[in-house]
Amino acid sequence: MEIPSIYPDQEYHSSLIKPSGCMGRLENIAVWFSTRQGKKIPDAIKPAVVLFAADHGIASEVDYETSATTAELLTAALAENSTIRKLCAQAHAPLYIVDVGVNANLAEVDGIEHAKVRAGTANPAHESAMNQGDYWECTGIGEEMANRMIADGANLLIAGSIAAHDEVSVAAVISELTGLAPEEVLRPDVHGSPDIYARELIAIETALARTQGTPSHDILRELGGLELAAMAGFYRAAAHKGVPVLLDGLASTAAALAAAAWDVRIAGWMLASHVSDDAGHRQAIEDLGLEPLMQLKKSIGEARVATLLVPVLQSALTMQAGLALLEA
Repeated sequence: MEIPSIYPDQEYHSSLIKPSGCMGRLENIAVWFSTRQGKKIPDAIKPAVVLFAADHGIASEVDYETSATTAELLTAALAENSTIRKLCAQAHAPLYIVDVGVNANLAEVDGIEHAKVRAGTANPAHESAMNQGDYWECTGIGEEMANRMIADGANLLIAGSIAAHDEVSVAAVISELTGLAPEEVLRPDVHGSPDIYARELIAIETALARTQGTPSHDILRELGGLELAAMAGFYRAAAHKGVPVLLDGLASTAAALAAAAWDVRIAGWMLASHVSDDAGHRQAIEDLGLEPLMQLKKSIGEARVATLLVPVLQSALTMQAGLALLEA
């Protein structure tokens, strides 16, 4: 799959009427979009947001205490007053929610894309999270969503996930693709239970031992999850079409690492919305060669931080366009 090249035009942006570098990170953002759109004055941002939902088989290995299920989290995101809906309205972004693998019957639920591949992954501590067919079906769903959003006019794509207990699979993928140890990619305070944390570490170590020697381009199939595979396919299709993506939190960054393992050029079309104190997040962002726009104590997931930042990105482009008019 061909990935468009990126040719910066820094000389033009340096000639605008302003002290050099006065806009700081905002100026860098404007140049970033200009180079990827191939225009001196970038077009206004037209964002679109998608959430891929799925369950994880490795949760049974950890034996979590009772908590919200993926189906419940999906229902909450669907609500008219949900945070992500309000943020999408603020950003003038359509929101799509896609069931690629929720372990519940959602056939009667309106307002979502019904594309279930299977009811959650297998347990990667003992077997491949997905077989080859399921894996490529998930990546294909992600690619189809990206292509559809681009065809509808979007020029900035955002993907997030809805997946209860995804932290073990996310941490395992990041550990394998960055070389960090399991304890460096999983926070001990996520659930506030030393027993759960110990079981999570054992699950990651068991899964990584089973997949030792697996090529990096196949790690995501081995470790899961279905929604991560869909996001990776989404990022690949966006890069193929020459459309930037804005990464969200830890899960979307894990999917981005997996996509870059297929083709490192895909990372050139990624922008990191933030980096958090979540274990492994900074290393993953650095391995992608990205500079985060913001630092947070913790990622909140479901594409919320990325969507929150869309108006800031648009402001950077608006300011640069105004300077260009002065220069003209």
